Amino acid sequence: MASIGIGQIASAVAKGKDGIQFAAPITREGPGWRADIDLPLGVTVADVADRRARLASGLRRPLGCVWPDADPNEHEGRLILWVGDRDLSKTGIVKWQLAGARRHDIFKGIPFGLDPRGRGQSVPMIQHNVLIGSQPGQGKTASVRVLACGAALDPSVEMWLHELKGTGDVDALACTCHRFVSGIDDDSIKYAADSLTLLRAEVMRRAAAIKKLPRDLCPDKRITRAIADKRSLKLWPLLAVFDECQNLFAHPKYGKQAGEDAEFIIKLGRALGVILILATQRPDKDSLPTGISGNVSIRFCLRVAGQVENDMILGTSAYRNGVRATAFRPEIDAGNGYLAGAGPLPSVVRTAYLDDPATNTIAQRALALRKAEGTLSGHALGEDAESTSGPSYDLLADVAAVVPASEKRVWNERIAARLTELRPEVYGGWKGENVTSALKPHGIKTTGIAGTTDDGERTTRRGIVRDDLTTAIAERDGNRGAA
Repeated sequence: MASIGIGQIASAVAKGKDGIQFAAPITREGPGWRADIDLPLGVTVADVADRRARLASGLRRPLGCVWPDADPNEHEGRLILWVGDRDLSKTGIVKWQLAGARRHDIFKGIPFGLDPRGRGQSVPMIQHNVLIGSQPGQGKTASVRVLACGAALDPSVEMWLHELKGTGDVDALACTCHRFVSGIDDDSIKYAADSLTLLRAEVMRRAAAIKKLPRDLCPDKRITRAIADKRSLKLWPLLAVFDECQNLFAHPKYGKQAGEDAEFIIKLGRALGVILILATQRPDKDSLPTGISGNVSIRFCLRVAGQVENDMILGTSAYRNGVRATAFRPEIDAGNGYLAGAGPLPSVVRTAYLDDPATNTIAQRALALRKAEGTLSGHALGEDAESTSGPSYDLLADVAAVVPASEKRVWNERIAARLTELRPEVYGGWKGENVTSALKPHGIKTTGIAGTTDDGERTTRRGIVRDDLTTAIAERDGNRGAA
C-alpha cells in the first residue's frame, strides 16, 4: 500500500508501522480474495480508488483484477479490497439470468449483470428512471437491450421504444410495443418528441386518476403491483426507451420542448408507473439537459473520455469521489461500467449480453404472453398509436369544444371544470394548472385575464386567449396536411 503515493500511509511505514490495519482475516470470496482494511486517519476509500492503477502495480495484478470498494456499513476509512483471480474483462459473456425465463415481474427489478466478485446485480425499475452513457462501442445499447427485454417479459408493461440511430438494435422487440420507431431522420425524431408530449399528458392523467383511488387501496399514492393488475384503472407500468437521446434533445426544432417534457416526466412520473430509460454517447449540457441528468435516480456509466462526461452520467462529484468510468479501457472493458443508485454505493458491473437471435427469442416469448393476456396495443397491433394507454382524445379539439367562439378569453380553471364534465374518464381531477401544462407544448401561453367569479367578485386569474387556441389548431392541421 505504501507504493500508491498516499502521504499518510507512507508516513506510517516510515515510522516502522504497516500504515494499514486488517479489520478481519483475508478470506476467499467468490473467484478472488477479500481484505477488510482500516486506512490511516484522514485517508478515505476514494483516495485509494483514485490510485487503483498504482495499487494494481504494487500487487502485481492486472488492473481488471483489483477492485477497492467502500463498506456502506462502516466509516469512510474502511476499505474492502477484492483481488480477483482473473481480469474482469476476460470473464467472457455474462449469461442473462432471464434468458430462459417464461415471464418476469418488473416490480422485482431487472437482472442486469455481475459485479467483479461474481454477484448478480439488478436494476430497480418501479419509481425510478435510468440514464446510461458511454463512448461509442462500449456496450451502451446492449445494456438498453437487457433492460428492455426484462420489461417485455412482464406482459403488464406498456412498451414505447425509440432507437434514434436507425441501426435496428431493438427491432426484434417492436412486436411488443405500443409505440416504436427506429431512425435518425427528422420524422423519427419528431415521433420521439411526440411520444414525450403524450407521456407528459399521460403523467397528468395518471396523477388525477391515482388521486381518486381509495386510501386503503393506494395509501402512498404510488403505483403498486396490485394497482397495476387492475386493468380497468389503466395504471399499469409504462416503459419508454430513448436510445441515442442526444439526437432528440440536441435537435434544433424538437429538442428544447422534448427536454422540458422529459424533465417533467422524470420529476413527476416515477410514482405513477412511468419509467424513462435514456441512453446517450454524448453526455454534455446541449445533448443532455441538466434538468434531466440531475433528476434521474439510476445511472450506468461505461467508459467515457473525461471528468465532465463522467459526472454528467454518474452525478456531480462522482469523479472526485473516486467513481471514475474514465478508468475503463477502450474496447477491452466494453460492457463494464459503474452502476449508481441501484444500491447504497456505486458498484462496477459487467452487463449481461444478448445478441440479436437471443433478443428475438425473448421478444417472441413476450409477444405470446401479451397475446394470451390481451395486453397488446398500438404499434404491436398495426395501429398508429397517437395516444397513451388512456382513452383516445384530442386535447385541442376538446378545449375548443368547451370554449365557444363568443368567449374570447377564459380562465384555465373553468376550462378544467368543463373538460372534466366533457370527458370525466380523461380529465377527471384536472385543475387550472393541468390545463396550463397540457397546452404549453402546443405553444398556447397563459396570461392574466380579468373576469368575474361565480360569486360576482371581479378578479384576475390565469387563462388563455381563444384566438391562440384556434391558431394552434390551424397550424397543427396544416402541418398534418403537408405531411
